[in-house]
Amino acid sequence: MVTGTGSRPAPVPATPAASGTSAASGASGGAHPTALETELRALAGTVPDPELPVLTLEELGVLRTVEVWGPGKVRVELTPTYTGCPAIETMSEDIERVLREHGVADVSVVTVLSPAWSTDDISAEGRRKLAEFGIAPPRPVAADGPIPLSLSIRCPHCGSTDTELLSRFSSTACKALRRCAACREPFDHFKEL
Repeated sequence: MVTGTGSRPAPVPATPAASGTSAASGASGGAHPTALETELRALAGTVPDPELPVLTLEELGVLRTVEVWGPGKVRVELTPTYTGCPAIETMSEDIERVLREHGVADVSVVTVLSPAWSTDDISAEGRRKLAEFGIAPPRPVAADGPIPLSLSIRCPHCGSTDTELLSRFSSTACKALRRCAACREPFDHFKEL
């Protein structure tokens, strides 16, 4: 239980023995997350994406690691969907706020660019939510093969593959604007990366 005095919560009670950290390394390394790291990752993972609030950061696949580095000290790694993504600052601030509200005194959110984020990092639940929200989810990209050249993007409204590209860019750089020839509804398509 996290306790404290006043309005500010006390630091998370993470000691080297309890968090799996070693005195020499100062971090668990993320190979086998501790129960506390798993709990903090679950909290950080609930933060909604600022550009696609229908998805959490966990579902989008940008949350890489959450590690306890010492008593009340946590390091979070995020990978943006693309280099220079303007939403990374908001994501970082939202993660810091959520973890501090749950008693973590020192939160460090670090941007990591390698390995690069891919649309394959979006979870099955995230893909389902995108389609339900009216955004065509990205097609899976084969890790060991080329990106399919098929232009058939399924309409999230009626399911038709008879769609046309209206603009290579939509409300964000990671989406394209398309229209369905069958139901005539416009929709966003989350581009494969």
